[in-house]
Amino acid sequence: MSTEIATNRKAGRDFHITEKYEAGLVLKGSEVKSIRAGKINVSDAFARVENHQVFLYGCDIQPWQTAGDWFNHVAKRPRQLLLHKREILKLANATAVKGCSLPLLRIYWKDRRVKVEIGVGKGKTHSDQRQDLKEKVELREAQREMSRFNQR
Repeated sequence: MSTEIATNRKAGRDFHITEKYEAGLVLKGSEVKSIRAGKINVSDAFARVENHQVFLYGCDIQPWQTAGDWFNHVAKRPRQLLLHKREILKLANATAVKGCSLPLLRIYWKDRRVKVEIGVGKGKTHSDQRQDLKEKVELREAQREMSRFNQR
């Protein structure tokens, strides 16, 4: 059973997601306490492959208030993601293509561990975003008509 911690709604709007990967996240103790308290922001988070390792950038985990300066962490430090070697190679090949990136999709609990879902995404243009919005409106209107028809 997985419990949602945070989702990145901007990723679905700004990227065409082709593949999704689940990864573990290397955290300090005070970061886990802050996540449990809900002090996390993932709206600008993305992953990058460096030296056959994957790192998460832009994930803002606020310092835990009751921890002292000695045990606290930096809010926006790069955090290592735990993936299999073949997955890292796939991600490295995918990001070598121009316009592809690795946005963070969501963070969730899985068996007392924090897991991250990253996706291989290609950026949408403004017209693609408008087309998606138009399709959502049309689908919503069709559902309303179906519910009105079924109420009669």
